[in-house]
Amino acid sequence: MANRSDTKIRILDAAEKLFAERGFSDTSLRLITGRAEVNLASVNYHFGSKKELIRAVLARYLDVFMPAAAGQIQQLQQRQQQVPLEQVFAALVEPLLQLNQVRHGGTTVFLQLLGRGYIESQGHLRWFITTHYRDALQQFVSAVSDSAPQVPAAEMFWRLHFTLGTIVFTMASADALMEIAAADFDEHNDIEAVIRKVIPYMAAGVTAPWHTAEISAAG
Repeated sequence: MANRSDTKIRILDAAEKLFAERGFSDTSLRLITGRAEVNLASVNYHFGSKKELIRAVLARYLDVFMPAAAGQIQQLQQRQQQVPLEQVFAALVEPLLQLNQVRHGGTTVFLQLLGRGYIESQGHLRWFITTHYRDALQQFVSAVSDSAPQVPAAEMFWRLHFTLGTIVFTMASADALMEIAAADFDEHNDIEAVIRKVIPYMAAGVTAPWHTAEISAAG
């Protein structure tokens, strides 16, 4: 008979896979309990609610990623006063790859889950992340802002969300992209190579010249 720890892990593993595949909104507790082969009472006992289960799934990755990312950025800042944005983004690569040690394919799964949270407007996840990982998140945002001081705060808000969308889409389609690159260009990549390819693109987008669009009426 499985002990309570095994049951909790089975629930987390099943929920993680379903959330990544179907999204948070379209994944019911009934689906999760069926995949995990547990009853609803077990979910309520270990997590209390679906929202708490969603947060627990993300926390398995965030508890590893956030401290590691903050440490990498801090080391960069100690070596140079103003860190180029491309280096700030590159500092996240190793912490992201460490997530493969949490779960097989953890890097991709984590970014898919994070993307689901934004796409489906899971406001409680934004609260959870900004509350529980405030210091690490602020360190990253400050490092990005310091590397592109010419970009106003409101514009930076949009560009960082565009950046997140770029990396989430890239990771969601990484297998297909790698297959196409291999077939069409005889180029063989792994997940790390894909992440490093997208970094210069994201950095260029965030630091691109900005302007306020002016709309004039024809007349």
